[in-house]
Amino acid sequence: MESHELLKDLLKQTSAKQVSGDMGLSLSLIYKWAEKPSADAGSGAVNPLDRVKQLMEITGDKRVAQWVAKCAGGFFINNPAALRDSDELIPATNDIVRQFADMLGVIASAASDQEITDAEAKSIRAQWEGLKSVTEGFVQAAEAGNFSKLKDELTHHQDDSAA
Repeated sequence: MESHELLKDLLKQTSAKQVSGDMGLSLSLIYKWAEKPSADAGSGAVNPLDRVKQLMEITGDKRVAQWVAKCAGGFFINNPAALRDSDELIPATNDIVRQFADMLGVIASAASDQEITDAEAKSIRAQWEGLKSVTEGFVQAAEAGNFSKLKDELTHHQDDSAA
């Protein structure tokens, strides 16, 4: 679904007038957001969804998506790289279980003094975010029966969390 299509659907549920008033923007701008962009149009407005996408592309930073997901009451999980056919199920399973145990070790160590510092919380968060992505890769590989690149994904996550 294109961003303008999503906005058009949203405006069927919430009036453009309400969005305009609540955001302090012109009604015509809100309607322009729901129109398909025209390559030859000299005027027009890039909608906020496309702006968020553009910001992520320019910065290469997934924290934008993480922030939006958090505001929506959820969380962002980065899709793993495409997986190829392989029979490395047992090593992949062992690696993901080990990495989960490592994360639990970090949590236990941080909590051992009955206090978790900001630095420890950030470390736990970083490890958890990476592990969610790696776990999603494992689930996708399980669903497709593809495990060749999973080992690389796990190794990459381990290297990132060690840094």
